[in-house]
Amino acid sequence: MKFSKSKEAEPTAPGQVAIKKRSKVPGVMITQFVEEIPAGKSHPDFSRKPIALTIQEGKLAMFKAIITGSPTPTVTWARNNGDVSDPERYVASYDSVSGEHQLQMPNVGVDQADTYKCYANNEYGRAMVTVTLNVIEVGFKKSKAMQEARLDQREKAAADLKRTLRTRAEQKEERKDGEVDEKFWELLLSADKKDYERICAEYGVTDFRWMLKKLNEKKKEIEEQQSQYIEHLSNLRHIEIKTPGCAEFEFEMDLKDPNARIFLLKDGVMVPFNTDTDEKHSLRQVGRKFIFSVHGLNAEDAGLYQVDIEGVNVFSTDFKIPAVDFLVKIQEVKAVEREDAVFECVLSAPLPKISWLGKNVALEQGEKYDISVSEDMLIHRLVVKDCMQVDKGIYAAVAGMKSCNAWLIVEADPDPNQRGKKGARKTTQAGGGGTDLIRIAAEQQEKLQKEREERMEQLKQIQAEKAAANEEEKPVEEEKPAEEEKPADEGNAAPEPPKPKAKPKPKPKLKPKPETKTDSEGKAEEPEPEPEAEEEQPESKESAPPPTEAPSEEPRKRVRTGPLVPDTIIDPGVHFTSGLSDVHTIIGQSAEMVCKLSSENVCDGIWYKDGKEITATDELKIIKDGAVHKLIVSNCTEDDSGKFRFEAAGRKTEAMLVVEDPPRMNQDDLAKFSEPVIIKVGQKATFKMDFVGREPMKVQWYNEGEEMLEDNHIRIEKSDSHSSLLLVKCQRKDSGEIKLKLKNEFGTIEALSRLIVLDKPTNPMGPVEVLEASASCVEFKWRSPKDDGGSPIKNYYIERNQIGRNTWMKIGNIPGEPHYNDSDVDHGRRYCYRIRAVTAEGISDVFETNDIQAGTKAYPGPPSTPKVVSTFKNCITLAWSSPTNTGGSNIVGYNMEKRKRGSNIWGQVNPPDEPIKGKQYDVKDVIEGMEYEFRVSAINFSGAGEPSTPSEFVIARDPKKPPGKVVDLKVTDSTHTSLSLNWTKPKEEEGVQDEAKGYFVELRPAENTEWGRCNSNPLIATSYTILGLKSMAMYWVRVVATNEGGDGEPQDLDNYIIAMPPPVRPNFTNRKMKSFMVVRAENSARVNIDFEASPMPTIIWLKDGIPVSKRVTVSNTDGMSQLLIPSAERSDSGIYTIIVKNIVGQETFSVEIRVTDDPKPPGSVELEENVPGTLTVSWEPSPDEKRDNHLYYMVMKRDSIKRTWQAVADRLFNNNFTAVNIMPGREYNFRVYAKNDIGLSEPSESLTWGVVRKKEKFSLNLAPSKPCNFDSAPIFTVPLKMHTTPEKYECYMSCAVRGNPIPHVTWYRNNVSLNTDTNYYITNTCGVCSMLILRVGAKDNGEYSVVAENSLGSAQCSTQLTILE
Repeated sequence: MKFSKSKEAEPTAPGQVAIKKRSKVPGVMITQFVEEIPAGKSHPDFSRKPIALTIQEGKLAMFKAIITGSPTPTVTWARNNGDVSDPERYVASYDSVSGEHQLQMPNVGVDQADTYKCYANNEYGRAMVTVTLNVIEVGFKKSKAMQEARLDQREKAAADLKRTLRTRAEQKEERKDGEVDEKFWELLLSADKKDYERICAEYGVTDFRWMLKKLNEKKKEIEEQQSQYIEHLSNLRHIEIKTPGCAEFEFEMDLKDPNARIFLLKDGVMVPFNTDTDEKHSLRQVGRKFIFSVHGLNAEDAGLYQVDIEGVNVFSTDFKIPAVDFLVKIQEVKAVEREDAVFECVLSAPLPKISWLGKNVALEQGEKYDISVSEDMLIHRLVVKDCMQVDKGIYAAVAGMKSCNAWLIVEADPDPNQRGKKGARKTTQAGGGGTDLIRIAAEQQEKLQKEREERMEQLKQIQAEKAAANEEEKPVEEEKPAEEEKPADEGNAAPEPPKPKAKPKPKPKLKPKPETKTDSEGKAEEPEPEPEAEEEQPESKESAPPPTEAPSEEPRKRVRTGPLVPDTIIDPGVHFTSGLSDVHTIIGQSAEMVCKLSSENVCDGIWYKDGKEITATDELKIIKDGAVHKLIVSNCTEDDSGKFRFEAAGRKTEAMLVVEDPPRMNQDDLAKFSEPVIIKVGQKATFKMDFVGREPMKVQWYNEGEEMLEDNHIRIEKSDSHSSLLLVKCQRKDSGEIKLKLKNEFGTIEALSRLIVLDKPTNPMGPVEVLEASASCVEFKWRSPKDDGGSPIKNYYIERNQIGRNTWMKIGNIPGEPHYNDSDVDHGRRYCYRIRAVTAEGISDVFETNDIQAGTKAYPGPPSTPKVVSTFKNCITLAWSSPTNTGGSNIVGYNMEKRKRGSNIWGQVNPPDEPIKGKQYDVKDVIEGMEYEFRVSAINFSGAGEPSTPSEFVIARDPKKPPGKVVDLKVTDSTHTSLSLNWTKPKEEEGVQDEAKGYFVELRPAENTEWGRCNSNPLIATSYTILGLKSMAMYWVRVVATNEGGDGEPQDLDNYIIAMPPPVRPNFTNRKMKSFMVVRAENSARVNIDFEASPMPTIIWLKDGIPVSKRVTVSNTDGMSQLLIPSAERSDSGIYTIIVKNIVGQETFSVEIRVTDDPKPPGSVELEENVPGTLTVSWEPSPDEKRDNHLYYMVMKRDSIKRTWQAVADRLFNNNFTAVNIMPGREYNFRVYAKNDIGLSEPSESLTWGVVRKKEKFSLNLAPSKPCNFDSAPIFTVPLKMHTTPEKYECYMSCAVRGNPIPHVTWYRNNVSLNTDTNYYITNTCGVCSMLILRVGAKDNGEYSVVAENSLGSAQCSTQLTILE
């Protein structure tokens, strides 16, 4: 392969033409030398061109190209700035297998970064393509002498500063005119337009017109390349830290070829990734969205990330991790419902934005959350507005690789009147650091300012040292021109091989002082010191004499001609310590824009609005207070909006003033609107409110939170300045809160009022409670009406009816209490009452009571079972509740009885004539150590009723002490939904802790702060299983022992528990797995591996030590992995290994799969007698011998006496065999078979060996035979049968087909092919086609068909499968 030098013209030969042709591959330039190309010939072209590389220094760089053309083109390589003739640094080769032309650069260096060209020439034309190589330098190389000189002079801080300057100087390597770092263009191609200015400033590009023009050209070029593989690309989102320790970037993309390879590169080096989110780099695809994640972040993860499709760049994003930490972390906040919660933190370095997370969800600025940052960018604040119970949880702040989190606890409103209701939003805030955070931030700002000043002092010191060194070097530089002339003369006397000349190095030019710019947050950007002239450039051939001796064979190294530190460093002088920030204000209010300089000794400066200078007026005040400069705009109008800029001492800062016009209401009108409107049923209600604000304005009216729309009863009027609501024919149900909501682009405002519609009350409600029903009176009470109609109840109107009569007696109005005592009753009579509620708005409907009988004895029912309140050795206290059935009269007292354990006699405790008045009683007539039970009966005017059920037995003794902590609490088993515990009962210590009588198991999810009990009644056993857990959730568990003395102290588990099975090392459960399989070619191969492992393991299949190909289907389920080769080929033979791995360990198993077919017979068989009595049988090898290393031969013999075939040799791996005991006078025949793992081939038979007898010639004339043709189209000899199978059972279908050539068989379900579906096991053996469904389900219902095809035709057979539920 030849090499040519760059930029050397290759003109066409005399008589040739130069016709430009277009290649199918973008970027290839073709020149045709002849007008017409002969048939069968072609000019050179690239079917695959080289791909641009960005690679790390020291790696192997390789360009690959595939070139077509006839005759075969000659391929040469060249580079723009240099040659490629060094055989140690450039190796050109051609791979005849892949057809690739390669240019390899082992141990690539920074000086090899260039634009390379590949030429392909033949007699009909030339093709040329260019490709770029970018080399990322690992570190800066400096001589040992320079290291010693620098280390002796500088301290560590100065060395760090020079390292930063050195990096900037290295980036300014000599480039061609208009050529910029390739990384700059990669970032711009994927960046938003709003980021163009920032990226240009970072890379020192100031010509924006040239940049935009060049960018459009590169976009067209990259879009042409992407169009080969990509149909659609959109929604590019740059890399961000989403959660602590994890960064993500994403984009949407449609690939033309789903199998196209995707590559991830970091700083030009390929990074491995997979779909496992536990790995360092992972890729998740959701529909057309691709999400790349970087987990376990550290400082080394910063860099330029690129995504390539088949070598074509698709997306580039620059990941920068700020060196920042939290000085003050966010703290736990407790807020009351409808109150705002504030989280605040302080950073160690200014940062314009941090990420906020709420319950692992990223939070954005909006109506619910207010995210802000202080002017110095050190204090960051999150306000959670209008807190509700759903907002409680863990909130986190993420800054770079650092994060902190805290709880938000939302407490219910303590006002009992607001429980169950949505109260008004509160104006107070909970949380926040206040003045302490401001003080800490101010101290940190001073510290940062001091460090900045110290660095500037070091810069000045280094600059002074450098200036002194330059003065000493001037005499030496004056002598250089004379020295350069001498080598030039010598070069003329002894010419050397021509070398490409370097361009003359331009003289150093002073760069203008850059202006201070502000970023989007309003922070003033300080100019970084830049060197006056480019430093550290490689020596050009004009600046140094050419060597007189032979060139060295060692690789060239970059030589530094200038000093390590730039000659001059621009002192930034006066600069902004705090720039302008965007200000939002409301029309009519004042706005203030403030900035601060580093020095007070500065002139007043100049203010600009939208590029025009402004001066002070009555409405515009310009104030200078030391180093602080202010601009105050009074009584703002919309015309005051715009971009304001302040310039002073050659610096500038700018920000936006936005004058908003949100909806606003007059406070007097708002107070009047808030007064409730009271009307009667059927009347109309009117609400009206005036407002101001910019159009368009969205006006909405609400009644109890539900928006009202115009209909027959609702009329809404809207205008630019007011809105009114008219409600016609109002009903009682229309009462409630009336809300007017106004919204425009600047904000939202609400006005609240209340509508009260008066109506008559609803009827009184039951049930009626009879307090007394004696011979002298009937006393009862009822419930008030559910709705009083908006007016208080004044009276109840009552009528009475004696059962058996048709008349109602009017009793009249009684006071507004729902209670009545009727003393005018007859003994034994039954009465019914009608009750109506009376208010100022009218009388309610009637409520009629049930019959109440006067004077008949009715005993009360039994009270509740007595409960033991306390026990002592001389007193037992019990309590109970009243009976539900009082017998129609008041309860006047209770009788209590007691009984000892083992006795049948109940004894009354209280004196017979002294009933117990309350519902608690102290029993003092007890004996210490005895066990008692108690019961109670209620007494009314009729007498004592039935006794209650007896209480539990209780021992008369002093109270017990609560038990201690349980012992040896441990987890015995766990699943994804349950957890089993076991423990030992606590020890007893007399006087300290008594015996435990039961246990409570308590559970707390990790995200909650409250414990919940898993069992309502105490457990007797010392084990328990918690059910209903959420899979993989984290829980805290504890056990509390209890007895009559109360609950003991809880015993917690040492650590939290995750709802998952206990870790199990992977283990194969089927011990009868086959390690060797033979599969006939074109049949499917299936390997099922059963295993157990917890947690769910990672499963990897390898073939001969490398991952399996895409044509192999792997299906993984819980406890089983299946490998399926749908249509096996001989190339699929090999050793397949499964690796099952989890956090506990890993297990492997290998199975050899041999894919083969019936062997073809051996060739001709020859017999030879070398030794009397023996015959050497030799044969031509079978055609399959080279493809099947398991193929061997078998030899059979037949003689003229026995007339039967006998095997004389088997498992022969060569092509000859010596048969012995050959008897003279007999005839012998031999057959040779080829055998493999599938079976036996057809035999190859030898000629007869033996005595040849002379026979008379016998001739027979036969008619010529017609050739037989056995070819036939496919035909089904046995069709498919109908099948009806229960769900989850096996289903086996089969049919038989005949045809020649052997037909290809395809199975279909509902016209969908099943041959590659892993849920169906399909075989085809000797024309018998079968299919097995292991577990049928509802999805398998439908029509199944088999199609057999060959070159002569096709046949089809169908059946129906019905699944029984």
